Amino acid sequence: MRIMTGYTYICLKYCFPFFQHHFEMVDGVVHLYPSKDSKERLFPVADATTFFTDMHYILRVLAAGDIRTVCHHRLNLLEQKFNLHLMVNADRELLAQKAAPHRDFYNVRKVDTHVHHSACMNQKHLLRFIKSKLKKEPDEVVIFRDGTYLTLKEVFESLDLTGYDLNVDLLDVHADKSTFHRFDKFNLKYNPCGQSRLREIFLKQDNLIQGRFLAELTKEVFADLEASKYQMAEYRISIYGRKKSEWDQMASWIVNNELYSENVVWLIQIPRIYNVYREMGTINSFQNLLDNIFLPLFEVTVDPSSHPQLHVFLEQVVGLDLVDDESKPERRPTKHMPTPEQWTNVFNPAYAYYVYYCYANLYTLNKLRDSKGMTTIKLRPHCGEGW
Repeated sequence: MRIMTGYTYICLKYCFPFFQHHFEMVDGVVHLYPSKDSKERLFPVADATTFFTDMHYILRVLAAGDIRTVCHHRLNLLEQKFNLHLMVNADRELLAQKAAPHRDFYNVRKVDTHVHHSACMNQKHLLRFIKSKLKKEPDEVVIFRDGTYLTLKEVFESLDLTGYDLNVDLLDVHADKSTFHRFDKFNLKYNPCGQSRLREIFLKQDNLIQGRFLAELTKEVFADLEASKYQMAEYRISIYGRKKSEWDQMASWIVNNELYSENVVWLIQIPRIYNVYREMGTINSFQNLLDNIFLPLFEVTVDPSSHPQLHVFLEQVVGLDLVDDESKPERRPTKHMPTPEQWTNVFNPAYAYYVYYCYANLYTLNKLRDSKGMTTIKLRPHCGEGW
């Protein structure tokens, strides 16, 4: 189902007056009621005190010496069982694999996960695209810097670069050994040629040209996936929680540019940088962050006509993740932690604190969406940098 066809179908399906649910945010968790006058809470979830108490119990169990020994022995046993299976059945499995008609590594379906949308193209593809735009649209006004509007040609002139000079090594967007356990250097790789202005022009959707270049580049990647037929992808895009309109801006960009493919789904990642926004004065408490992330999702689920483009976009969203450098030391949250509304200091909450409030709100949201026959959003947190 293509986006515009799906949009028409959804509007017809959900135009009937059943938007009776009422919700309100209480201590960082959305409480859902059948109606505004009802006191019966729908889909309740364990509170933060219970969650952190249970978490510390599990951590105490994990730290017990006897349990660690049993787990170590159990893992060794499983590994030996697998090795025995390989010795006995490896040849038979290879013969069965060869006997399967029309199936090998190249035509079995493969799914790329944990791919950031801004890095979904390979470096050669990005280089080709930049050179193409510099050749075909040099006079396109693409950025506003230092009080001046600059064309694409003027941007490259200010960087003392030409299309002829560009190559993969100069672009320098490939991750290498220098980025291992260095989250800061990893993020810098999103700047082509080490220039933030090129990132804003080619790899951002909220820029002067409304993300047109990134949309065109994304469509080319989609076309490559569809041509390969057996390759699927799950691309990550970020919602920061600075303001409620972020969801609508993202959905508008996706829908207006018709960024849809049978081979692609989206996963939302939330950077854990509350402390940065608090120091900037963008938000006043952790509660503001939760409001900006989750209230639009409940609004569109209760009444799809309130955010029609977001409603269409959420049909393609499969999960939500939290991202940051998890190797940084942090204090574990306890049952005596302040509520999100009380969290007004400039320190970033711990990973588990973020996870609980995302889990609790997604649990209620998914129950509501499932009851209305809508797609659900899985919580898919990872600790990539910490491992």
